[in-house]
Amino acid sequence: MNFIYEKCTFIFDPLHYYWEHEEIHRKISLLLVLLFIGSLLVIELKRQGLLPASLSHLVPVNHFFSIQAAFTVVLILEVISLIFTLPCSFSKSVGKQFEILSLILIRNAFKELSYLPEPITFAGNHEAILRIVSDGFGALLVFALLGYYYKIQVKGHDETTRPADLFSFVAAKKGIALILLGIFVYMGLKSIYFTLAGIHHPDFFHDFYTLLIISDILVVLVAQCFQPSYYAIFRNSGFALSTLLIRLALAAPAYFNVLLGLAAAVFAIAMTLISNHLFTHNVHKRAKNC
Repeated sequence: MNFIYEKCTFIFDPLHYYWEHEEIHRKISLLLVLLFIGSLLVIELKRQGLLPASLSHLVPVNHFFSIQAAFTVVLILEVISLIFTLPCSFSKSVGKQFEILSLILIRNAFKELSYLPEPITFAGNHEAILRIVSDGFGALLVFALLGYYYKIQVKGHDETTRPADLFSFVAAKKGIALILLGIFVYMGLKSIYFTLAGIHHPDFFHDFYTLLIISDILVVLVAQCFQPSYYAIFRNSGFALSTLLIRLALAAPAYFNVLLGLAAAVFAIAMTLISNHLFTHNVHKRAKNC
């Protein structure tokens, strides 16, 4: 097993370093700006009838689709960052998933714009506007709760793992992250192919979030091999349950998605507060007495 752990670390660490490099983020940000401007220009060419027929059917006529496209790319980048945080603590990984939830709600709000006429009118678009308000304020509340969630995190409050097991545990999570990254790339390319071919398909983000829930349960089971105490099992399982609530929020209709997202955030905060103030001190005290 040590050979597998070493190989996972050997592959994961350079990819993680490359992805988090500041220069890479600057280049990606520049490409995102160019994508937004380019999509606006292409849509305008479509509206003026200047695109060839072979491309015209692939391009929407509403300028607001460019906003949706830009936020979709931002969401892709955040999901990749989430995959790279998987080997970190459960609490940090869960926080990253709440970041993605807030971005998805913001993206949903801008997505509603694509259904509105140009110029925007209020008459006859009441439902779309209400969904924009719901998703917008929902994202804001998740953002606020996430800030409090990060604030109450206490460094070193994760249960201590023996140094001999720590490398193996982290390497196992790196292996799971590499598998998730490969699947995410495959699902993204498949979605692009279906879009270009004009084949209707569901948002692959939702399918990938289902896969994330399965991976969270797998990480909980792997963690049990290295952290077998009741405290660690319950805490890790509780955080996994909060990600399940996030997945239910993504699958829920308008308004209910916000309520479920807020419920997931409140559950994660309650889990953290109870863990910090009622259990962690006793766990470390028992560890010293053993």
